[in-house]
Amino acid sequence: MQALQQGSNALFILLGGIMVLAMHAGFAFLELGTVRKKNQVNALVKILVDFSVSTVVYFAVGYGVAYGTHFFVGAEELAAENGYELVRFFFLLTFAAAIPAIISGGIAERARFYPQLIATAVIVGFVYPFFEGVAWNHHFGVQAWIQSLTGAEFHDFAGSVVVHAMGGWLALPAVILLGARSNRYRKDGAVSAHPPSNIPFLALGAWILVIGWFGFNVMSAQTIDKISGLVAVNSLMAMVGGTLAALAAGKNDPGFVHNGPLAGLVAVCAGSDLMHPLGALVTGGVAGAVFVVMFTLTQNKWKIDDVLGVWPLHGLCGAWGGIAAGIFGSKALGGLGGVSLGAQFMGTAMGVGWALLAGFAVYGTLKATLGLRLSQEEEFDGADLSIHRIGATPDREVNW
Repeated sequence: MQALQQGSNALFILLGGIMVLAMHAGFAFLELGTVRKKNQVNALVKILVDFSVSTVVYFAVGYGVAYGTHFFVGAEELAAENGYELVRFFFLLTFAAAIPAIISGGIAERARFYPQLIATAVIVGFVYPFFEGVAWNHHFGVQAWIQSLTGAEFHDFAGSVVVHAMGGWLALPAVILLGARSNRYRKDGAVSAHPPSNIPFLALGAWILVIGWFGFNVMSAQTIDKISGLVAVNSLMAMVGGTLAALAAGKNDPGFVHNGPLAGLVAVCAGSDLMHPLGALVTGGVAGAVFVVMFTLTQNKWKIDDVLGVWPLHGLCGAWGGIAAGIFGSKALGGLGGVSLGAQFMGTAMGVGWALLAGFAVYGTLKATLGLRLSQEEEFDGADLSIHRIGATPDREVNW
C-alpha cells in the first residue's frame, strides 16, 4: 500500500506539472496574439527560452534556496519514493518559470533579448525562491512571527501572491525603466492605439491558460490524499466571475473578455482551498473589474506602457487574491476558516514590497550596465527581424 501511495503521489504531481507546463504555451499565444505582427516570433521564442533558463537555474540554485535541498547526489537517491522529490521540483519549477513569462508580456516589443535572460536567471535563481521559501517553507521564522501577531499564518494555497503578485510587481519596474514603445504616447498628449494583432491567438492563449490552471490550483495539494473538489469548483467560479465582470466593465471588448477569466483565476489561487464557491465567484468578479479599470488607467491616463497589462492582471489581482483569502476564507462568509485578514495583509505587503525592491534592483542594474532596450531602428523593424532574423510569415518578407 505504501508503494502504491508513493507511486500515486508521484503521478499526481507529475500530471500537475505537465498541466502547468502547458500553461506556458498559453502565455506564448496570449502574447503572440496581443503584440504587433512584427514581434510575434519574439514572443514565442522568449517564452520557450525563458523556461529553459529557468529550469537550469531552479534545478541548480532556486529549489535549494526555497527548500534547503539539492539534487547533486546519486540517481539512486533521487529515485527514492518513485522520484517524488524530482517531480515535485518539476511541478514547482513550472510555477517559478511563470514569473519571467509574466514579465515578458509587460516588456514586449522593445526589450533586448539577452539582458532579459540574465534577469530571468537572477529572478528564478534567487528573488522568487527567497520569498517562496518564506511563504511556503517557513524560512526565517516570518510565518511564526505573523501568526504571533495575527493568530494565523499567511495563507497562499496556490500562489496569488507568491507567484502572480510577485511576477506583476517585478514587471512594473521593468516596464517603467524601459519606457513606452515608440510613438505610443505623442507629445500632444494623444495615445496611439496598438491593437492586438490576432484575437484568435489571444483567445487560444487564454483558453490554454484556463485549462492548465486547474492543474495549477488543484495539484497544489501536492499529494493525492489532499486533493479537494472545493479547489476545482472555486477555480471554476472565479474564472466565470472574472469573465462576466470583464465583459460588463470592458463593454464586450474581446481582449478584456479573454483576460477576465485569467484575472479571476489569479485572484482565487490563494484562498481556493478555503472559500465557499459564492465567495470565489465574487473574488473573481472583483478581479475582472479591477483588471479592466486599472488596465485602462495605466495605458491611457498614467501612460505606463505595460503591453499585456501584467501589472493589473497579475500584480493587482494577485494582491487582491491574497487579501480576498482572508475575507472569503473566513467562516463568517462561508469559508473553512483558519485564516486572518491581518495575516493576509502582512504577507501580501511583504510579497509586493520584495518584488518592487528586487525589480528595480535587477532591471536598474541591467539598464545601467548592458542596456534593456532595442535601438530605435531595431524597434521600428520589430523584434522578429532585429533579433531572430525572420518574421512570422517569411514567405511574404523575402528580401533579395
